Amino acid sequence: MDLLLLSNSTNHGRGFLEHAGDEVRDFLTGVDRLVFVPYALADHDGYTEKVRTALRDVVEVVGAHEREDPREALAGARAVFVGGGNSFRLLSNLRTRGLLDALRGQVRSGHLRYMGASAGTNMACPSLRTTNDMPIVQPPSFETLGLVPFQINPHFLDASPGSTHMGETREQRIAEFHEENDVPVLGLREGAWARVSGTAATLGGETGAVLMERGRPARELAPGSDLGFLLDAHPRFDEPAR
Repeated sequence: MDLLLLSNSTNHGRGFLEHAGDEVRDFLTGVDRLVFVPYALADHDGYTEKVRTALRDVVEVVGAHEREDPREALAGARAVFVGGGNSFRLLSNLRTRGLLDALRGQVRSGHLRYMGASAGTNMACPSLRTTNDMPIVQPPSFETLGLVPFQINPHFLDASPGSTHMGETREQRIAEFHEENDVPVLGLREGAWARVSGTAATLGGETGAVLMERGRPARELAPGSDLGFLLDAHPRFDEPAR
């Protein structure tokens, strides 16, 4: 499999995908048509046009929603980009439109490269359980694509020492997740990404990540770190995915 899993699509002060431009271009080398999946946002046309504009010098972009059956858009394509937005809405749409199984099969077989950002990166994990999003819709299951055997928390935020906010930090929320589930969680800071190629995985970007595991202290991962060991994870959730 070839995966590019971005924490975010827009960095502060930069254009859409600009912070990861070189990585995106490298990932799409040899690809002439990219299928964009816009279902995490309500405005499918506007979202697709935004991606077209950002990638106009890199690849032809086709919106999955521009076909009567979005699965038809995947035919002959060599790459797919699942965009960010609300993860619950995205997962519900992937299920109702028949894209969840179609994407899983084609990406796992190596026929399709998978690029995700934020909610799209959440979809590459086994479950939706480590998303930051509000459940604005209710999918029948939290089971996602399972392209990697570990969880990712995009937009990971470090605790601010001077903050007076009394709610849980992101790390505390993920510790709650680990009270019920045993699967590594990679907290990707904004500007970071995970690149997977076959049995190899690397942490990209400039901001690094935090790895959180059940029963172990959180540990810092620097940009360029080898993430290959995470591909050997054996996720255990509190109940079987349905």
